[in-house]
Amino acid sequence: MKVGFIGAGLMAQALCRGFIGSALVRPTQILASDVNRGKLRAMRELGVETTLSNTDVVRDNEIVILAVKPYIVGKVLREVAPMVHKNSLIVSVAAGITLASMENILPPKTRVVRVMPNTPAIVQSGASVYTLGTSANGEDSDLVTEMLNCVGLVEQMPEYLMDAVTGLSGNGPAYGYVIIQALADGGVKMGLNRDQSTRLAAQLLLGSAKMVLETKGHPEALKDQVCSPGGTSAHALHQMEKAGLRSALIDGVEAGTKRSKEIGKEYAYLDLGHKEESDDGNK
Repeated sequence: MKVGFIGAGLMAQALCRGFIGSALVRPTQILASDVNRGKLRAMRELGVETTLSNTDVVRDNEIVILAVKPYIVGKVLREVAPMVHKNSLIVSVAAGITLASMENILPPKTRVVRVMPNTPAIVQSGASVYTLGTSANGEDSDLVTEMLNCVGLVEQMPEYLMDAVTGLSGNGPAYGYVIIQALADGGVKMGLNRDQSTRLAAQLLLGSAKMVLETKGHPEALKDQVCSPGGTSAHALHQMEKAGLRSALIDGVEAGTKRSKEIGKEYAYLDLGHKEESDDGNK
């Protein structure tokens, strides 16, 4: 299997690390392009082949992962469309960009898949959701599932849910880091040193997540297992609820979802901007 990346930013690097770390492909089976030589240098440090030419990536690879910012997706697709062949599978990780808007630029019957991954793919603990374009088939679904399984959890969903996925798991690592930092700050306030507090905060989120996934218990039931009547957990949660923690998180997911929909509308016809960038956090 040979995989090409158009765009060598953080998401592309995360996926590359995951693919290589899981032995899905060897580094030399990956070709990445970008206009930023620094990002290409980072790819080469992983052992990945690099080029400045997007068309080389499409010509030389059947699987092409489009990892650029939403506003240049149209420009890039128009550039590479003449090189797309019958075996090409175009996989986009650009937030908000719909399948139809990409299919309108590419040759008829081009197989396109839209994916919303997240950066914990770097440590093979990502959460990725994909949806198939009109010409993509079951074999494409199996292939994308195999690829994304190498970097964490993978789900297939209808496209109308992709904006909500962006608001939840696509953006989610940022929410998690803020929560870890805030909890660690609380630990420091109460006398723990910074390193200890950060490790404990990160581990509690990791452990709690594993409890939900592995026991399949409802978060509410698992929470009740921790909260003793009149105990410290119940008092702590009361204060957090008074401060609007739960509502703030729900509102954050909603805001991220709305912004993803706005991006889709802004670039519905992919009449895009003037500067090229790889995806360093397009969500």
